[in-house]
Amino acid sequence: MVVKSPKARAMRADAQRSIDTLLEAAKTIFAKSGVDAPVREIASEAGVGVGTVYRHFPKRSDLIAAVFRREIDGCAAAASLLAVKHEPAAALESWLTRYAAFIGTKRGLAAALHSGDPTFDALPAYFEQTLGPALEVLVASAVTSGQIRPDIEPFDLLDAVRRLPPGESGQRMLALMIDGLRYGAPGHRAKRPKKT
Repeated sequence: MVVKSPKARAMRADAQRSIDTLLEAAKTIFAKSGVDAPVREIASEAGVGVGTVYRHFPKRSDLIAAVFRREIDGCAAAASLLAVKHEPAAALESWLTRYAAFIGTKRGLAAALHSGDPTFDALPAYFEQTLGPALEVLVASAVTSGQIRPDIEPFDLLDAVRRLPPGESGQRMLALMIDGLRYGAPGHRAKRPKKT
């Protein structure tokens, strides 16, 4: 068994922080200027030299794919954090809201992701394999608690939110969708119209 020295572990941790900083900078610049933004703009945002960007990500498609994977991972990880902090239906609602925001970011990458570059070939499967199980756990918990209706398919939800329009219209539709999940649930109480 090879034991890494503390110096080697520190170097590896530094390298990971450098990559995380680059990916966060790239995400910010992609959202602001698009995926074709100059590499020097990303390097400047990250506080590193252009050579550092190319050392970690030799091709632009490598950087785009890494940003997308990081966002998928972050969205999936949020599911367990939200499940600890909130009741099941509230955790599901918060996660769907975050997922919708992530999809908004993905729209900015859509042209690149559908460019035919083989770097992106594995991303759709990674998307479903990572986000699907995270959502399944939240849905199962909310169904078991009686807070949402039992006839919900998690992958249908992923697909429905993915198809929402951007902006305020999409937010309103997401709110309606979330209300629809609660309607007909064992613990749901429909609001009675006020008597006039």
